[in-house]
Amino acid sequence: HYYITNNLSNMSIGNEVLELKQQGNKFFSQRSYEEAISCYTKALLKNDKVTTIYTNRALCYLKLELWDRVLRDCKLALEIDKMMTKAHFFMGQALTELGKFDEAIASYTTAIESAKARKEHFGDDLHQALRRTKKKKLHKEEEKRMSEEIELQTLLTKLLIDDLERKKTLEPPDDEVVEIDKHNEDLEAKYTKYLDTLNHLFSELDDRRKKREVPDYLCGKISFEIMKEPVITPSGVTYERSDLEEHLQRVGHFDPLTRVPLKREKLTPNLAMKEVIEHFLENNPWAEYY
Repeated sequence: HYYITNNLSNMSIGNEVLELKQQGNKFFSQRSYEEAISCYTKALLKNDKVTTIYTNRALCYLKLELWDRVLRDCKLALEIDKMMTKAHFFMGQALTELGKFDEAIASYTTAIESAKARKEHFGDDLHQALRRTKKKKLHKEEEKRMSEEIELQTLLTKLLIDDLERKKTLEPPDDEVVEIDKHNEDLEAKYTKYLDTLNHLFSELDDRRKKREVPDYLCGKISFEIMKEPVITPSGVTYERSDLEEHLQRVGHFDPLTRVPLKREKLTPNLAMKEVIEHFLENNPWAEYY
């Protein structure tokens, strides 16, 4: 989607500012982002209180991957309108690219709340962006955990090998009448088992980590989040109740996927799906934060 704002009148911002803004929008539609930025900048020099010009320029910076400038313009817009949905939305995207996932999640959450309060329609874009950021955060945490596990495995392996070599230098206990070579062979066999067990444990950890994926059928068709209260429609499609009820109230009385007419009283709790989800979360607690 293009999130450039067009619907401003010359009475609200002035003729010159409106003309510069429209020129910027035209350049944006032609993917001439630097030229669009120039127009928006000139417009802001004439009127620096127009939040939509800040977010239009921020969107250009998003296209150019100039994340810090995106943040700057979004913050300027939020100084004027602290609940501006687009500013929080674009800020979330820039923060995600900068790897500041917690801040990005907070921005997206505020954008979603703002859109609901102002009855603004962004389709599923806000929820999808939030889900993508949560997934990136999880992936980064997994990479860190993997690195720590490799480091721990390396350390434990070294400690076992060092301990084996140390014991080889010691005399066998007095009550053990064995040859030195036999004694060392027994020690090596014993420590080989230790090392095999250690490697097996870390291999199991790696296998479980590779399977960390939330099946699509456990996620709502609207928000793409794991469902908490799944309901099924007469068409046989399962949704998260809160998402579907919001759709019925704000968009229209029809099934979002099948477009078949639908009323709230026709929703039936999908108890079987709820049980499957609860079982999955019980065995995969990490999915709560997915």
